[in-house]
Amino acid sequence: MARCSNGLLGVLNAGVLVLALVVLGGGVWLSHRAATTDCERFLERPVVALGVLLLALSLAGLAGALCGASCLLWLYLLALFLLILLLFVFTVFAFVVTNRGAGWVVSGRGYREYRLEDYSTWLQRRVENSGNWAKIRSCLQDGKVCEKLAAGHQTLGQFVNTNLSPVQSGCCKPPTGCNFTYESETVWNKPTGFNSTDDPDCTTWSNVQTALCYDCQSCKAGVLANLKNDWKKIATVNIIFLIFLIIVYSVGCCAFRNNRRDNSYPAWK
Repeated sequence: MARCSNGLLGVLNAGVLVLALVVLGGGVWLSHRAATTDCERFLERPVVALGVLLLALSLAGLAGALCGASCLLWLYLLALFLLILLLFVFTVFAFVVTNRGAGWVVSGRGYREYRLEDYSTWLQRRVENSGNWAKIRSCLQDGKVCEKLAAGHQTLGQFVNTNLSPVQSGCCKPPTGCNFTYESETVWNKPTGFNSTDDPDCTTWSNVQTALCYDCQSCKAGVLANLKNDWKKIATVNIIFLIFLIIVYSVGCCAFRNNRRDNSYPAWK
C-alpha cells in the first residue's frame, strides 16, 4: 500500500517538477532579455519566486516518496498545506476585490468608458499611489498602447465605432463628456475659451503624445478594468490548480501514514 501511494505521489510531483521548470525558465528568460522594461522587471521576480517554490516542493515530494522518508514527507506536507491555504486566500480575495466595477456604455459610441470610483477602495488605493502608478504608466508607454491606436489613421466616424480596450478608452483619448474636437485618435483639441469642467480629466488631457491621459482618473480606471479581467482569469486557474494540489496533498497524506505504519512494524516488510 505504501509503495502504491508513494509511486503515485512521485508521479504527481514529477508533473509539478515539469511545471516548476517551465515557470522558472520563463522567469529566467524575462530577466535576461536584452531590453528589459519596468513591466518585465515587475513580472520577473514573482515568476522566479513561484518557480523556485514549486521546484523545492516537487523535489521534496519526490525525495520523500522515493526514499520513504517520513520526516521529509511531513515537512513537504506542511509546506504544501501552507501553499494551498495561501492560494485559497488569494483566490477568495481576488474575487472579492474584483467584484465591483464595469464600463459605462456611451451613447453613439462603440466603446465603453470607465470611472475610478466604480472599483473597490483597495484597488483604487493601489493605482492612486504615486509609486505604483509611475511603474504602471511606464508599462503603458513601453507597451505603445496609444501609439498602436494612433497608427489606425481613422476618421471620426470610424473611431467612434471602434471597440476600444479599457486602457485605450481611458488613457489614449479624453472622456466623451469633455466635448473636445477630434483631429486624430490621440489628438483632441479643447474648445475655444475652455477653462475647466466638472471632470478633472478634461483639464489633465494633453496632446503631447507622451502625456495624453496617462495621469487621468479614467486611465487608472481602464487599468483596473483590465486588471479585473486578468484577476478573474487567474482566480479561475487557481481553482483548478488548488484542486490538483489538494489531490497531491491527499495522496501525500496517505503515503505519510503508510510510511509511518510500515516503519513502526519493520517485521512486516
